Amino acid sequence: MAELGLNEHHQNEVINYMRFARSKRGLRLKTVDSCFQDLKESRLVEETFTVDEVSEVLSGLQAVVYSEVESELINTAHTNVLLLRQLFSQAEKWYLKLQTDISELENRELLEQVAEFEKAEFTSSNKKPIVETMKPKLAPLNEGGSTELLNKEISRLQEENEKLKSRLKTIEMQATHALDEKSRLERALQDLQLDQGNQKDFIKAQDLNDLENTVAALKSEFQKTLNDKTENQKSLEENLATAKHDLLRVQEQLSMAEKELEKKFQQTTAYRNMKEILTKKNEQIKDLRRRLAKYEPED
Repeated sequence: MAELGLNEHHQNEVINYMRFARSKRGLRLKTVDSCFQDLKESRLVEETFTVDEVSEVLSGLQAVVYSEVESELINTAHTNVLLLRQLFSQAEKWYLKLQTDISELENRELLEQVAEFEKAEFTSSNKKPIVETMKPKLAPLNEGGSTELLNKEISRLQEENEKLKSRLKTIEMQATHALDEKSRLERALQDLQLDQGNQKDFIKAQDLNDLENTVAALKSEFQKTLNDKTENQKSLEENLATAKHDLLRVQEQLSMAEKELEKKFQQTTAYRNMKEILTKKNEQIKDLRRRLAKYEPED
């Protein structure tokens, strides 16, 4: 017997749907047969017909059959949508998301497999008794398959939740202990500060204000002195630069005056006479040295 690769429960559901589809298909085929039978009984009463009459009869039959087939196809599509809706609604109750592959609906190999399955299930020799033909509503399964996995996941989450609760309780106890320790340390610190305050009662608020005022005055005086020093330094730098310029100018003037004086002095008669006397004296000295050298004994 052909199988669809489903478990027994799901395969029985498929059989029930195929039984429903076969029933609807049989009714529509009977309707089509009745259309032809009505045509035979109502129109085919004469022995001969013209071409126009035959064309009219066939056109009428075509319209009736077309309407019946279209109605059946539409109804089949809507029925399939309702079936999918039931399956999807059932899956959503378990927070599952089902997916369909539309291309598989035209898979010839799978279609032939379904045809063989239908033939094996509904032939007279292998026909099985009807199983659960009437079901008012699909309900989530209570055991097996996805339910078992979901139950395991729920159990795991519950165990994890219990662990988290235990851990949270431990953390809360640690936090409470830490808060108690903090309160104890704060009280000890307050007591210590009170003891230190008793030892330093001689420091008055006025003394603190006086000290702040003194510091402010010293800071102001220091800032003023610093500003004055900066201004004096700038002034001294400017005076030094001016003095350097004046010195260079005076040096230049003095050099020019010396050159001018030397030039003027060289042009005077006294300078020329003195120069001539110095020249004569130098000649006389040279002559005396020559004479003296003649009388010096040789070694």
